[in-house]
Amino acid sequence: APLKINSKLMVFRALVKVFQRSLYIAIGILTSLTVFVLAVWLPNLRLVGEVLFSNGSLSERAALPFTLLGSISNFTTLSALSVMAMSIIFGINVAMTIFFIRRRISSVGRSGAVTGLIGAVSGTLGVGCAACGSLLLTTVLAWVGAGALIQLLPLQGEEFGIAGVFILAVSVFLTAKQIENPA
Repeated sequence: APLKINSKLMVFRALVKVFQRSLYIAIGILTSLTVFVLAVWLPNLRLVGEVLFSNGSLSERAALPFTLLGSISNFTTLSALSVMAMSIIFGINVAMTIFFIRRRISSVGRSGAVTGLIGAVSGTLGVGCAACGSLLLTTVLAWVGAGALIQLLPLQGEEFGIAGVFILAVSVFLTAKQIENPA
């Protein structure tokens, strides 16, 4: 139990360090909203593109994409919760990663900044990109004809969303660990 309490406290302290600054709050919110919008639009991305670049008035072109945001209600409950959780956790992860990278560059100095930046980006975004991929994996599998195989899974492919949330949570934990105990 002490390890769990210490881990939760470490993550909490890292979150407080990062989000006590309005810049990182803005980064987290904007990233979360962007990921949410893209995830909801993904099934209708071609339609959104066609409408945005059509000859209609600006209000007509803007109306449909905003209306499509309500299509989250067409997702299954588990899928909608996964998209919302991934969006929020991804925003937190990006803000924490930027905080960590900026702090690392300032503490290492210019000479070691490039090496530290490459290591930090590959380490933190490597985990994040695996989770990010889960948003797109179901769509990509359908394109290559694996849609029927997804239906054989117990949750009909929603396992990928659950895995994405888990991987992003691990990424936030690892980033928090780096913020609290930089090597």
